[in-house]
Amino acid sequence: MVLNIQAILVPQGAEYRAVCRGLRQILNPPTVFPVPIGAIPLARCLERLYQSGCLFKGQQVLLMGLCGGLVPELKTGDRVVYEACLSTACAELGQLECDRELTRQIQQTLEYPVQPVIAVMSDRVVARAVDKRQLALRFRADVVDMEGFAALHQLAEVGVALATVRVVSDDCRHSIPNLATAIDAKGALQPIPLAVAMLKQPIAALHLIYGSTKSLKILQNLTFELCKNSF
Repeated sequence: MVLNIQAILVPQGAEYRAVCRGLRQILNPPTVFPVPIGAIPLARCLERLYQSGCLFKGQQVLLMGLCGGLVPELKTGDRVVYEACLSTACAELGQLECDRELTRQIQQTLEYPVQPVIAVMSDRVVARAVDKRQLALRFRADVVDMEGFAALHQLAEVGVALATVRVVSDDCRHSIPNLATAIDAKGALQPIPLAVAMLKQPIAALHLIYGSTKSLKILQNLTFELCKNSF
């Protein structure tokens, strides 16, 4: 199976850099666009990309990055592919399906299996283990992120086919630091507030550092594995 991924969207910062490292050995790699964290800044970014012609009707686009695990079956470092997305802020819109054909092609292309999951998008970082488990029960979701539903909703309206592949960076058994104050209005992580949040919760910070380091390397390898079979 040969994929025709024409563009990759990935949260700016460490996730973007990991994806770019994964593409270094790829001849004619897809264009990678760093996008902000969170639905509102992401919507503005996608609108600019669409208006400028970087995203267009009929295009096949991949959303990549990290996510949080909500169920015990998912461990740090597990690779997942989204079947559908929900939103904590737009529950009335129900569940949106990712592009079925592109998702099927991704699953058939990868040498190592990825776990099919249902994702829920949160408007904040879900830091406490107890909140992760409650989110799973409320939405019957397997993973949580801050961009998936918004990207799927917005791009479907303009005819862009979107699939999502992510790596679990924190599981439902451990808490991570509360990063609410570390993400600014433009959807970027701020180093000083991030450091302060981690110093306040050192044990949770260790889980975050371990999970992020491991998962970013897996994200890098996953990008290479996917795109070496693309054209």
